[in-house]
Amino acid sequence: MGDAASAKIPSDSSHLGQLVTVYDGDAGVRDRLRLGDDWARRWSSTWHVGDGDACWPVRDMAQVPVMSSRPMRGFTWRAKQGHRPGLEAMASTDRQHGFESLEETRLLVALDFLRASEVLSQPFRLDFEHAGGHAWHIPDFLAVFGGGMWLLDVRPMNLIKEEDALKFAAAREVAAACGWRYSVVAGWRPHVWSLLDHMSSRRRPARDLLGMRDQLLSAIGGQQGPVMTFAELADATSVPSVGRANIVRLLWQRKLGVDLGSPLRDSSLIWAA
Repeated sequence: MGDAASAKIPSDSSHLGQLVTVYDGDAGVRDRLRLGDDWARRWSSTWHVGDGDACWPVRDMAQVPVMSSRPMRGFTWRAKQGHRPGLEAMASTDRQHGFESLEETRLLVALDFLRASEVLSQPFRLDFEHAGGHAWHIPDFLAVFGGGMWLLDVRPMNLIKEEDALKFAAAREVAAACGWRYSVVAGWRPHVWSLLDHMSSRRRPARDLLGMRDQLLSAIGGQQGPVMTFAELADATSVPSVGRANIVRLLWQRKLGVDLGSPLRDSSLIWAA
């Protein structure tokens, strides 16, 4: 059956781990970290809170007023800069979030699609110990999904160096100690980003003067459903050209589903979420 049950990545029920490829090579350098019974006391995290900085040992990070913190670094642009920082507006949080690269922008779009209730950019500085001495690392994002948190770093697979792996290993230990998930986003599964990019073009609110939402949901939930091709669903509306745009909008809103693991075509199967 060609529907959500057989889709590689059903858009209406997918989670971040299904959308991205992750790097887990830091497991090979974990033994270089100075861990022991008191590591959570010796390692520390620094957060921008209020008008200054506050430092907590890792063991006390549960006391951090996470939602009151500010990014550890600013997001500015200048000529001849080697990376691309900026601000990305997210509908799920209704505010802008800083990023330092195009790859980070893409992750913010994905977090918006997955309805992250909050995203903290450059959330804290981690100071940790390893066999060669001391080092520090600022993770890229801390995302909030429901009552859980997901600490995230972003680095294309071909750009990850040995010193990066050590920092990722340290961040993974801290996330585990805090009860958070941790991932290093190193790429995207085939076709996922192109579909997210297309769907995100319809993420902003728009007036539905022709009642397209009701027409589409009625068509796919009625005798013609529960699964229709993109073209069939669009043709079931009073104005198919407008229906097409609204299918994409409902896919972004996760009211309709499609396989994110395949290109979006007229023959793509669409189902009600």
